[in-house]
Amino acid sequence: MAKETKAVQEQVANDPSSKIEAIKNLIFGENIAAYNSEFDAVKKDISSKKKELEDFIEDTRKELHQAIDNLSTDINIRITELEDNLADKVSMLDDKKVDRKTLGDLLIAMGEKINK
Repeated sequence: MAKETKAVQEQVANDPSSKIEAIKNLIFGENIAAYNSEFDAVKKDISSKKKELEDFIEDTRKELHQAIDNLSTDINIRITELEDNLADKVSMLDDKKVDRKTLGDLLIAMGEKINK
């Protein structure tokens, strides 16, 4: 400890801007290096976890876009099928049902043929 104190005193005498650093070394000594390495390890761990989360979010985003595209395609196909089905039904109704004007004209034509 005496060697460290003497070294710190020489360091303070030589460089006044390092007074805070010297005091910190006296108080914490070797513990500060251990704290710094632990903080660096925590920072690296947080950074790697952040990268993993960003990758996971990106993968999830891609999967969601793919699912939305698939759903959109499926809905478009079903809408087209419904439109075709509706057009077929309307066509069948036109074939089965005659409007009043056409029916009236046919009855008049039939009545005229009967009178002849």
